[in-house]
Amino acid sequence: MKEQMALRDAVRRPEDLSLASAATPRPRYSVLAPGDRGSQLLVALTGLAMLVALYAIFVYAPTERVMGHVQRIFYVHVSLAWLSYLAFLVVFVAGIVYLWRRDERWDAVARASAEIGVVFTTLFILSGALWGRPVWGTWWTWDARLTTTAIMWFIYVAYLMLRAYVPDVARAARYAAVLGIVGFLDVPIIHMSVVWWRTLHPEPTVARLEGSPLLPPEMLATLVVSSVAFGLLYLTLMVLRVRLERARDAVRHLQQALSLRGE
Repeated sequence: MKEQMALRDAVRRPEDLSLASAATPRPRYSVLAPGDRGSQLLVALTGLAMLVALYAIFVYAPTERVMGHVQRIFYVHVSLAWLSYLAFLVVFVAGIVYLWRRDERWDAVARASAEIGVVFTTLFILSGALWGRPVWGTWWTWDARLTTTAIMWFIYVAYLMLRAYVPDVARAARYAAVLGIVGFLDVPIIHMSVVWWRTLHPEPTVARLEGSPLLPPEMLATLVVSSVAFGLLYLTLMVLRVRLERARDAVRHLQQALSLRGE
């Protein structure tokens, strides 16, 4: 109520609106949304990293002796999986901080990361299907890892739908934060599913609880390069998406101001 009265006083006249806009502190997104030069540099670095990753995948990495060239999908598939987990970890952390601080900046980070995570998970599932068809003889099977991954995908699609269809912005942010926190509990289940249950997927060869990775050095280096490239892609998309959230918030606040003026 106090905020509405202050906003009504500030927009009583057009000149007051301009003064109020100049005096009102804006949310800071300087770290997540740098200037144009910084964004261009990040995009260029991401593009260069992607080119290096493609070279490593198709030229540097040796051909796997059993699966052949189709195994090269592994580097993209695993990188997408890891970045999907990272995206939903960001949703988890940002959701907790938002519920604690009620800071819209953290809500913007959570929404942006959820959208990117859903895209990466979709590509992760599709790349797995392309790999599974020649190796397993099927596009999809309801084993433990695929099933838990599908559950994760549906959870975060529901997260985005919740954000889209709840009309009250603050209430949608609270509901989505809770769903994002609870949904992340599926991520460690996905990772451990090949250990806990019998599946077509092999046990982890990189992120192993028992010790060092089992991949040959050239394959491990290629996977690291690919993961870094997709990590930069995630960061680039986050920068652009949070900047869009910033613009959306500015438009929403302006609409509220104009509604108080009766326009």
